Amino acid sequence: MTVFMCSVLLVVFFAVMIGVGFYTRKHATDVSGFVLGGRSVGPWLTAFAFGTSYFSAVIFVGYAGQFGWLYGVSSTWAGLGNAFIGSLLAWNILGRRTRIMTQDLDAKTMPDYFGKRFDSKALKVIASIIVFVFLIPYTASLYNGLSSLFGLVFEIPYWVVIVVMAVLTGIYVIFGGYMATAINDFIQGIIMLFGICAVIAAVLKDNGGLITAMQSLSEVPAEGWAGGAYSSFFGPDPMALLFVVILTSLGTWGLPQMVGKFYAIKSEKDIHKGTIISTFFAIIVAGGCYFLGGFGRLYADSIKYNEATGKPLFDTIVPTMLSTLPSAIIAIVIVLVLSASMSTLSSLVLTSSSTFTLDVIKPVSKKEMSEKRQVGIMRIFIVFFIVVSAVIAIVKDSFPGLTFIAQMMGVSWGALAGAFLAPFLYGLYWKGVTKASVAVCYVWGCGIAILQLIVTLGGINVASWGPVLGYIFKSSINSGVVAMVGGLVIVPLVSLCTKKPDKETVDRMFDSFEAKVQVPKKEALD
Repeated sequence: MTVFMCSVLLVVFFAVMIGVGFYTRKHATDVSGFVLGGRSVGPWLTAFAFGTSYFSAVIFVGYAGQFGWLYGVSSTWAGLGNAFIGSLLAWNILGRRTRIMTQDLDAKTMPDYFGKRFDSKALKVIASIIVFVFLIPYTASLYNGLSSLFGLVFEIPYWVVIVVMAVLTGIYVIFGGYMATAINDFIQGIIMLFGICAVIAAVLKDNGGLITAMQSLSEVPAEGWAGGAYSSFFGPDPMALLFVVILTSLGTWGLPQMVGKFYAIKSEKDIHKGTIISTFFAIIVAGGCYFLGGFGRLYADSIKYNEATGKPLFDTIVPTMLSTLPSAIIAIVIVLVLSASMSTLSSLVLTSSSTFTLDVIKPVSKKEMSEKRQVGIMRIFIVFFIVVSAVIAIVKDSFPGLTFIAQMMGVSWGALAGAFLAPFLYGLYWKGVTKASVAVCYVWGCGIAILQLIVTLGGINVASWGPVLGYIFKSSINSGVVAMVGGLVIVPLVSLCTKKPDKETVDRMFDSFEAKVQVPKKEALD
């Protein structure tokens, strides 16, 4: 019964996704339409595109299981941080100004923004390389957790799941571009909203209800606790939890696939609506995922453990929690996780292909490239990025000893946010940001990530580095936070000590915020 129900839902789901791709192909005839939907995307589509790009199977299966196990129900703070810092504040602080300045500069990607905002082709090319290097492993990580979930229902090889997901995502993105992605994100977001609510209700019912489940969780001992650690307000390790909240929430401000959603907003009123919708979506989906994972300790006798270390395999925790649920719920979960993964995958490959085409291929081309040819090249690179990410995911699953791939995935978020967050944010608000400060921030963010990769791969004991450095490089989460926060300090300090940008040029850029509509444009888009 479960197999039949899942099969029916998946067939319907895939048919709708492909249908949307064909329906929206008329919007993808030029570069602006293919990459940004013609900058005319409404609040619901933009908000859901932002949210579904934010939350993938990595959060539902990986992070929810891992942080729920480590911090109990207090891991819900990560979800709330995602909602109020990663969504609400991001929309209020970045949304309007990003839309105005990128349109004034005619910037279609984040590297393109850096190149035009700071009048530097070198900064644009370097940013494109950073996106290329660190976004592909991040894309490959989206397949994590799909194997164990599909294993609950279907007896098929993992590589088949990856190939099917990659091919179907590629079809609708190639045909419809950003508009197809946005509409499908909306549909997938609706599935995620109802799905996570249904799963939480089913898991709590399976454990005797909320009060009984909390009582059972409070009896689980932790180091230094007789009990109650995993049901407490801040959990057993508040400092480590704080780093998780900062990385997963503030990090979105510097990720090109997230910030790119603000480029496409249609009007002023859409920003206000989008802010509310996006925040509500994050509260339900992210808050729900982490809250669900907080009860993972109740399944300690059933989950799988690493035989060498004795530690739990975090990707198996949530699937284990779901294995005893009714077939209808399991079917919903399969579609939910597939929706989360495909929505984020489509956003990432569209970002990667547009960045590489517009910021690397087009500038070095000796011949003038028509709009049609640029769109064609982007479609080719969409295929390339999807194939590469799928191959990486399959190789990683087939050869677990290739730890480089797994660790590269872990540091990619911190590298991108560490390199881009501060220059992008300051560049929207402060005229005094210099080229040198942006370059130093690139080096800082990527340098921290690469050092973290070396430490992890080499099994280096960082305890001898002292309490501060030892704690920073204890995990990619801690080093990622330091990379982001450090960039916010480095950019203004270096800008004060290096050659100032041309005042007339920068003033002209910032004049766009004062262009009169009915009020200053920084307060309302035309």
